[in-house]
Amino acid sequence: MLIQLRDLTEADLEALYQFQDDPVANQMADFPARDRDSFFEHWRTNVLGREDVFAQGIIADDVLVGSVLLWSMNATSAHPDWFLGYWLGREFWGKGIASQAVSMFVKSHSKRPIIAEVASQNKGSICILEKLGFEHCGAVEESEHFSQNSQNPLLEMKLSN
Repeated sequence: MLIQLRDLTEADLEALYQFQDDPVANQMADFPARDRDSFFEHWRTNVLGREDVFAQGIIADDVLVGSVLLWSMNATSAHPDWFLGYWLGREFWGKGIASQAVSMFVKSHSKRPIIAEVASQNKGSICILEKLGFEHCGAVEESEHFSQNSQNPLLEMKLSN
């Protein structure tokens, strides 16, 4: 399977909306789905509309299967923290696509440190991040994330070099 990354465009948003509107995926990621209008507004304004957000589509054999992003909430700081996020359509889980795509993406960016917040039940993502050298930093404070499930806290993982 040929895995590639390419810049995301407005034309990709419908597929990305469908991927995130999956209750099983939402539970695994411990991240709520946005309604259609909120999703499109968020992506147009906060992702595609910002030069300091690096957003790429994950392409498997010429099909858009997900997205991977890098952004900072303090990009103008002398020492910004960069955050990694990625999402694959559930039908593409367990095929090594995320591992390869996230690895390609992280290696193509020199921004450090990179922080990933991952649901403790999302063993696949934890494994991907560990293989890339991300280190466990503990649980994210509840007020800092969208957690739907206090039984399974979000874990913070960091790649420093």
